[in-house]
This record gives sequence, structure tokens and C-alpha cells, in this order.
Amino acid sequence: MFGVALCYPSTDGFGFPVSGVLEEPFMFRYSYILIDRIESIEKGDGLRRTFDLLKQAGYDGVELNLSTPLGVSLDELERWLAESGLVIPSFLTGESYHDGLCLSSPDGQVRSATVDRLIEYLEVAKRFQSILVVGLLQGLRSDEPSATDANVRITDCLRRVAAAAEAQAVDIVIEPVNHLQVGFNNSVAEVLKVIAAIDSSAVRPMVDTIHMNIEEVSLSEPVYACRDRLRHVHLCESNGRGFGTGNVDFDLVLTTLQKIQYGGFVSIKVYRESLESAAPASLAFLKERGF
Repeated sequence: MFGVALCYPSTDGFGFPVSGVLEEPFMFRYSYILIDRIESIEKGDGLRRTFDLLKQAGYDGVELNLSTPLGVSLDELERWLAESGLVIPSFLTGESYHDGLCLSSPDGQVRSATVDRLIEYLEVAKRFQSILVVGLLQGLRSDEPSATDANVRITDCLRRVAAAAEAQAVDIVIEPVNHLQVGFNNSVAEVLKVIAAIDSSAVRPMVDTIHMNIEEVSLSEPVYACRDRLRHVHLCESNGRGFGTGNVDFDLVLTTLQKIQYGGFVSIKVYRESLESAAPASLAFLKERGF
């Protein structure tokens, strides 16, 4: 982890310093996203070996995709994490959509089952002191053509999950996923509206650079809009490959995170290259820039 002293002239339009020295060094903690189901990883290189590769590459954490069944016992997972020295800052939940679950479904039984699944996952998140990421579970326009109706259902469902999350001291983040992959709440502004309607301290926003690159006019303004509410960050190149091969301005994003004094994990996502090459190369790319 690297500390950076930043020099800026005055303040920007959001009231953050653009000159002068940011006194406190910022040290980002990085995790790597394993998009595949755990059971698929176990059939391949194995989760334990993958954890070792990530730790050797310099990561502090790993982001896993929850599924039912999980594909490994929680006791084993806990032991492997302890042995490798990694933590799980966050769990993805999108695999449940492929099980037929959806927060915006017109079918009340489907929505109830989705709420039950997320509440079940809260137990896992609590055990590992992690957060839950909700993105794809919001559904597609093929599930519900009306964004208004969809958001009424999404808000109602997540309000029920949030009540359980508050009781267990687990945070849920809503991911703004681009319109090509998810039907609703594709921008940070839309997600913030839903969060306001849910009105729970357990529900917070996150940002993902690949989705911002499609949906937003700026890579910094959505981060400023979240400010101290921002709970999680995904870094992903515009083409899904290694960092520096696309057009995402990672320097801008990370500098903006420093300005708002973001203290959470930053998860690196590469889905079009092998983990063995992408994980160390992407982290090295950021560290070479002082992040």
C-alpha cells in the first residue's frame, strides 16, 4: 500500500483542494474480483492456490461471487483466508439472478425468494465482516419494462433486506451497472435516489469505472456526488482487459478518491485476461503511478 502527498492550487467546483498539500498520506487497500462461481474455481486451479497468487501479487483482499450452493464450506474458506493473509471486503450477489431471482420481478414469490436469499447472504457477510454488492439482481427490462414499477419493487425489497442488515451491522451497496447489462439505476444519480427512498444507514452507494465510462459524463463527478457515503469501488478498464489498454483515466478516479478521503477497499476487475497475468500487472500499473 502506498501513501501519496498531493499538491493542488486552491479548490475545485466541489470544494475539494486542487492545490496545496494533502497532509495525510492515503493508502488504498486493494482486492481482486473473482467473477466465476467458487465451485468453478475449485474445479480449476483451486481457491486456496488462487488466494496465494493474489497475496504474492500484493493484494490485501479478494472479492467473491456468492452462489447457492457456495461450492466450499465456510470453515474451509475462513481457514484458507487466514493462511493466505487475505480478507473478503465484499461479496457479489449477481449469480442469484441466474437462479431465477430478481428484485424487480412482477412475481411476488420471486421477489420474496430474492429477499430471503439476500438475508441468508447477510449471515455470510457478517461472518467475514464483508459487504454485499447488489447489481444484476435489480433485473433487466425484460423482467419489467417499466422503470417506475421496477424501482418501487426494488426499493420495497431492499428496504426489507436493509432492516435485517441493520440488525446484523452489515452494509449493502447498490452498484450502478450500465444499461447494456442491467435494466435500472444505471447511473450513480439514479442509485442515490433509490438509496434515499430506502432510507437506511445500511444501504450505501458504490462506483465501478467500466460502468461510469458508459453511463456518466465524468469519472470524478459521481465520486464527489457520493462523498462520505461511498462504501465500495470497482476499478475496471473500458475493455475489461488489463489496466492501461483502454481509455479509463485511473489517475483521475484515484486522485478523486483521495480528495474525498475514501477509506474503503478498491477492487480490481479484469475479466478478459487470465488472473495469473492480469492480477499482478494491474496492481503494478497502479503502484507505478503512486497509488
